[in-house]
Amino acid sequence: MPRPALPAALPDRLAALTDRRRIAVVPIRGVIGGAVRTADLVKTLDRARENARVKAVFLDIASPGGDAVASETLYLAVRRLAEAKPVVAWIRSVGASGSYFLACGATRILAFPSAVVGSIGVISVRPVLAGALRRIGAHVRVTKTGPFKDLGAPWREPTEEDIAKERELVDGMFEHFTRAVRDARNLDGDALARVITGEVWLADRAVELGLLDGLAEEEAALIETQQLAGLPHRRTVRLQPRRSVLQRLGMPGAGMGPPGPRWLIELEGWSRHPRLRT
Repeated sequence: MPRPALPAALPDRLAALTDRRRIAVVPIRGVIGGAVRTADLVKTLDRARENARVKAVFLDIASPGGDAVASETLYLAVRRLAEAKPVVAWIRSVGASGSYFLACGATRILAFPSAVVGSIGVISVRPVLAGALRRIGAHVRVTKTGPFKDLGAPWREPTEEDIAKERELVDGMFEHFTRAVRDARNLDGDALARVITGEVWLADRAVELGLLDGLAEEEAALIETQQLAGLPHRRTVRLQPRRSVLQRLGMPGAGMGPPGPRWLIELEGWSRHPRLRT
């Protein structure tokens, strides 16, 4: 007696179930140096690069940027990863400053249509408390080994030499950022000059300026990642440091440890960029 024919779709379903190849989804949420812990994220990206089952990586970005050195560290880690397998950086809401810097290491940069993109620049900020100290009759005694050892100290007014040195440091870091944008987006001359003003744009304008490869909702961005990887089935795995129960519940500040400098960095980082509301 002949065996009943298998449903036509069954072989495809079996193949999908047994296919162990994956797209790794790596969330990047918060300020770099605040909620985004650089060392942990670099380890995660390196793990994705070394894992033979991971055929592509999807960076889910919602970050206003953060520490300059940490941002470049992540850019280099993303670039190393993209040399081994496709990497799609998808900007969910904000991809500004350092988070756009790291996205420049990816194979493709996409964004949700109303995402905010840009802020290509470097800033150095410090309070000057010399006047306040004088008013309360306080002063700070300093013994140092060189003229710049207390560069940026809040207890004194900066000298002309201090200002020149800070400008040198900011310009040097800006050159690193600009080079990454130029190489990633093939921009030069006037086209590059238009996007390194420090301003932000909505994603559709960022596409026109050459900062993005296109607009996409999450599903479409994942489909593009699948196509770049050449995978017949889309199976994803989420890669990130182990999350606490409070993080899984979405509790604000969860995973950042007790209130301290990291919290201040997070608040200060978000305060620099517009949050659009309707």
